[in-house]
Amino acid sequence: MGPFKETIDRAYPGDILEVDEVFTYILMKIKEIRIWIALCRETRQIVSFFIGDGSMESCKRLWRKLPYGYLRCNSFSDFWRSYNCLPPGTHTKVGKETGETAHVERLNNTIRQRFSRMVRRCLSFSKKEYMLNLHFKLFAYFYNLDCIS
Repeated sequence: MGPFKETIDRAYPGDILEVDEVFTYILMKIKEIRIWIALCRETRQIVSFFIGDGSMESCKRLWRKLPYGYLRCNSFSDFWRSYNCLPPGTHTKVGKETGETAHVERLNNTIRQRFSRMVRRCLSFSKKEYMLNLHFKLFAYFYNLDCIS
């Protein structure tokens, strides 16, 4: 198994990114944490993710982890205030009714179905952020490989 970035297809002109976050808990369900996700609409691959809080700094860190070719892509997100840090020339905030973030919202549902630790208000949760990061990285790795084939 190689690095996660080797599972990501290169960016093509006209690619569109959908950005969203999904939250879960760690540390006995007292600390809320968010997994920030950037998904390529064309390939359905997770091109970047970051695990942090709901702050603008976490959103910036997600954006800094994007592969270089995706930095110029148009992107869409919901109206969460932290998305104000994304480049105004290429980023658009839209409502869910527009369908512009439908693929990443569907991915969030898939994540919640496949990970008991990601289901809201359940007995399963990660005790350490490190383990949540490892589990999600493993999920993203194989999810991206499935998108290629």
